Amino acid sequence: MKNGNAILLWLRSHTTPFLLSIPLMLLAIVVQLVGNTLLIRIMTVLFINIVMVLGLQVFMGNSGILNFAHVGFMGIGAYTSVLFSMTPQAKAATLPDLYPFLRPIHLPFLPSLIIGALVAAFIAAIVGYALMRLSDAAAVITLFASLVIIHTVLVHWSIVTNGPRTLFGVDNYTNLGVSAVYGILVIFIAYLFKETPVGLKLRASRDDRYAAASIGINIVQVRWAAFVLGAFIAGFGGGLWAHFITSFSPYAFYLTETFSVLSMLVIGGTSSVSGAVVGAVVVTFLREALRGIENSVNIAGLLPNNLVGFTEVTLSILLILILIYRPMGILGGKEIRLQRYEPTHLPEEEASDFSLTSQKEG
Repeated sequence: MKNGNAILLWLRSHTTPFLLSIPLMLLAIVVQLVGNTLLIRIMTVLFINIVMVLGLQVFMGNSGILNFAHVGFMGIGAYTSVLFSMTPQAKAATLPDLYPFLRPIHLPFLPSLIIGALVAAFIAAIVGYALMRLSDAAAVITLFASLVIIHTVLVHWSIVTNGPRTLFGVDNYTNLGVSAVYGILVIFIAYLFKETPVGLKLRASRDDRYAAASIGINIVQVRWAAFVLGAFIAGFGGGLWAHFITSFSPYAFYLTETFSVLSMLVIGGTSSVSGAVVGAVVVTFLREALRGIENSVNIAGLLPNNLVGFTEVTLSILLILILIYRPMGILGGKEIRLQRYEPTHLPEEEASDFSLTSQKEG
């Protein structure tokens, strides 16, 4: 009975992932029932973007360190997962020089996704521990250098990635249902990580790393844990994206995608899971609307020359305006949640338990 009340009180105090997930799931169901191909595609992209942005928020939002390498881990997860999910016939056609031990491997979709995410996390674990000792500009520069290194390897490792050319022959496993389930799962993972002791310590180091170190918080260790988890989510999201788009090149995981994911997180608010989700929703739908306007203008011939880059320029202007007038993002670093439940007629022992829980959460 006591444990049941504790779980109920915890759920009432942590409504954020439910408030974020339920509307998205209902919207996905409505879109699936309507059956409009364009809307289904947009919603699928939205959930993949949510996975990518939340992976970035896990580290960047809680540590305060700008992580340029995030999209690089997305690329690692994408290429690794398709190497395990592609049929031997597709590999022979696309990657004729592939290493012999990889040619006969053909795994189901989910194991391939997990392997891709684990490889991305493993690489992040190897290179990340030393980088987590850095802060401020030094950390940002080294993480950007990591993105450049990953991109260079993907472009020139022709045996595995087909080099700068497009890799094709990937099966289309990622549909709206699949992306929605994994997107909502990642919402809960990101929120629960934020509430763990590691997440609390990481935010303490973000606010004042000297004070955090003085009370015994191992800053390098908590940063490293978040960095590895963020890379795992990025690799998983990369696998989802690869099996949705089905053909891609290493240039899909470089500066353009980096700007896109960063703009979603900054516009929504870096410090909260709710901000990351709201930013992904706003930017995804806004980008699709701007692309529609751009294509309509070009098809109608309303301008003497084609309208090129309108979407990217408009998003850049929006990002600048957000940074100027609302630097904490749309939600200002706050979580969407119901008003905290305050029990008024609990037995004395249960009321005491709730009081302690509230103090701990506060």
